[in-house]
Amino acid sequence: MTRPKLSDILELSIAERIELVQEIWDSIAEVPEELSLSENQKKELDARAVEIRSNPASGVLWEDIKANLKL
Repeated sequence: MTRPKLSDILELSIAERIELVQEIWDSIAEVPEELSLSENQKKELDARAVEIRSNPASGVLWEDIKANLKL
């Protein structure tokens, strides 16, 4: 497989580049087992999981986050 040159990618329109990024991201998401977390990332995720379980009110609903992004 030949890797595309950045200069060629930059010649694409913004919409085409966004589509390309989405396709790349989808291909990565298909193999989550190949993604690894550092020990610090694992510890942070574990700590956040403990926090949300012990204090559910400390979290923010995804719907609220999306609504705030649309402002």
